[in-house]
Amino acid sequence: MKFGAIIFPMEDFMERINYQREMENILRILPDNQTKLLLHCCCGPCSTQVLSVLKKYFDITLYFYNPNIYPREEYEKRLKELIKVQSIFSFEKEVKRMDSVYDDRLYFEAVKGLESKGEGSERCLQCYAFRMEEVAKRAKEKGFDYFTTTLSISPYKNAQELNRIGEHLEKKYGVNYLYSDFKKKEGYKESIRLSSEYQLYRQEYCGCVFSLQEAGRIKERKQNGKEI
Repeated sequence: MKFGAIIFPMEDFMERINYQREMENILRILPDNQTKLLLHCCCGPCSTQVLSVLKKYFDITLYFYNPNIYPREEYEKRLKELIKVQSIFSFEKEVKRMDSVYDDRLYFEAVKGLESKGEGSERCLQCYAFRMEEVAKRAKEKGFDYFTTTLSISPYKNAQELNRIGEHLEKKYGVNYLYSDFKKKEGYKESIRLSSEYQLYRQEYCGCVFSLQEAGRIKERKQNGKEI
């Protein structure tokens, strides 16, 4: 069955909102650090800085829901790194984790008809929505107060798009979405530093088979001395 999350055309994002400020406004009014957050994690390295920012505000459960990742061996490698990060950040206060079953057929069904689109296209937007909807569903089912994703820490991910999707899902499922733009305030650079400090594996492509193919083409052009 075709995934049903709304796809927002990129041209709809006319008004740019400072989602870092929106998140800070929410954090200021949280009652205590027991507010339950379901955090969608795309990988261990991106989760480092996000956990550094959020751990003092929330009771956090990580959710590694990424059936887009190809091949399965890569999925297992990234999950292993997230488990390592979970252990590191559980030193002072426990960080929990929710597991999912790997099934890349769900991803291919979600992006059906968009396979030929390039990186950063509607295909990627649908992939974000597909994964974030699963997180919103689980957050509602399990009684979490908030849900959000680490995706906005990447300089290659548009925070306007991600937060628009999150806002839509908040209304659809009746669970609070934590606005964010984790790349702000040197967030991405700090995630790189922390990844180096903790000796984490940092992947060279986003995750799906299409991004792997694109990364291969870019690498080949560089090796051949051609412009990208």
